[in-house]
Amino acid sequence: MTWMRWRPAMERALYAAEDGFYRRPEGPAGHFRTSVHASPRYAEAVGRLLLEVDEALGRPEGIALIDVGAGRGELVGRLARLLPGRLRAYGVELAARPDGLPPEVRWRETVPEGAVGLLFANEWLDNVPLDLAERDDAGVLRYVEVDESGAERLGGPLEPADAAWVARWWPEGERFEIGRPRDEAWAAAVGALERGLAVAVDYAHRRQDRPPFGTLTGFRAGREVAPVPDGGCDLTAHVALDAVAVPGFHSLWTTQRDALRALGVSGVRPPLALASSDPAGYLRALAGAGEAAELTASAGLGGFGWLLQAVRMPIPQSLAGLPGWQTLET
Repeated sequence: MTWMRWRPAMERALYAAEDGFYRRPEGPAGHFRTSVHASPRYAEAVGRLLLEVDEALGRPEGIALIDVGAGRGELVGRLARLLPGRLRAYGVELAARPDGLPPEVRWRETVPEGAVGLLFANEWLDNVPLDLAERDDAGVLRYVEVDESGAERLGGPLEPADAAWVARWWPEGERFEIGRPRDEAWAAAVGALERGLAVAVDYAHRRQDRPPFGTLTGFRAGREVAPVPDGGCDLTAHVALDAVAVPGFHSLWTTQRDALRALGVSGVRPPLALASSDPAGYLRALAGAGEAAELTASAGLGGFGWLLQAVRMPIPQSLAGLPGWQTLET
């Protein structure tokens, strides 16, 4: 690999047909742990959200669950038999269909068009490749180029569309992660819904708290490593979720902590008296509380950002009480 901008370097390293990181048989679970892997209570909460979306949509004849960035189908596989006879469960992922997935799951590389239901993208957008930029000695923003060893240098000046994105969404800093490809990917996913709720969950920041030196990093075998685009590690950068939001829809930015609590995930420990009356039940409840606490910890998984956008439907009941809903102008 010769010098190239970060976006094509990430594209090749993560998704190359023969040896891209996300094409490997072990999948992302072999290298890092997401909320889906942390506890089955995460899938249960998404299932509750799906039921509320179904109710808000008036229980249509067919309802979709679209798991975007499905990994090895851990989430969609758990929920594939919910709403029997009406649910259309989709795993959207570039890797081949994993073994052992329930036959009800429809595995595909693109978001289905015209679906009605819940589109859920857990830690997808942070792996959508993007370019990086830094200023040269004259103050001109230039693309950062990289080689296969991870070494960097400054390249050419930003194209007008990328320069405009930085000016609007990341006006201050030393190193800029140009999120325009994420905005376009999310707009395409949301635009594929006929009606429903679209949810993006990810490491996130907003305009007022952009990290001045960026967030690009790598993960290999459970450890954070230098971001090297050689196909041997995950490459991820946090998501500018405020920029991602598609205008014109009723939208909410919230944290995973608040969203999961609204969906019934609680880390409250069971009463100690239960240990005497039902020791086995107490241990199960205690384990469940520990898992819920991990999912909602504000310094950990609970600090993830949730972007919710209601597409031609009412807001689901449990989420309607969360503050921050607004309609974004076009």
